[in-house]
Amino acid sequence: MLAIGLGAAAVAGAALMAAPGHAEKAVPVPAPAVDVPAAKGRAVAVLAGGCFWGMEAVFEQVKGVVDVTSGYAGGDAGTANYGAVSTERTRHAEAIRIVYDPSVVSYGRLLQLYFSVAHDPTQLNRQGPDSGPSYRSAIFPQSKQQAAVAQRYLAQLGKANLYGKPIVTRIESGKFYPAEAQHQDFARRNPRHPYIVRWDAPKVAALKAAYPRLVRG
Repeated sequence: MLAIGLGAAAVAGAALMAAPGHAEKAVPVPAPAVDVPAAKGRAVAVLAGGCFWGMEAVFEQVKGVVDVTSGYAGGDAGTANYGAVSTERTRHAEAIRIVYDPSVVSYGRLLQLYFSVAHDPTQLNRQGPDSGPSYRSAIFPQSKQQAAVAQRYLAQLGKANLYGKPIVTRIESGKFYPAEAQHQDFARRNPRHPYIVRWDAPKVAALKAAYPRLVRG
């Protein structure tokens, strides 16, 4: 996200509200042709798609999602902090860790929402107003099955050409590290923050409009 503190919100608000956004409407992507089989217990998905505030805000609305944590993935533990990641030299991406119930929502369904409403997978090393490799579009599979499903889904969406531009999402490996406490549940705690209002609230609205049956009551 832009380096905007709550105290600077009034100063930056006008510029953010005037900027063009993405994801006010869902992209009608199909569900994956192949999915990870449902299993008992809990499963984990790690996804990166720009500022983790908005990614977290979207997925915490989804039925079957037990917990969402904002954090960093792709780099080392020593640089897994906002100050270091903001230098764009750590290899980290801002990411979220989703704990979910596979009997309620599948990994493939999470990927469908990721590509449909959570972010724009055609933006290379950026997302909306944020630029740099930490804002890249990347999937971090947590198992061989997830990796296979993600690879096939990328191929499926590429052939469908639903965006009019190439998908730049990468499949990567690397550990996930939770972000600082101030970044957790940021959108829910700060719904009037200009960045949330302009860039992230529209994503949540798009989710609810396009996938009402998948949204928790």
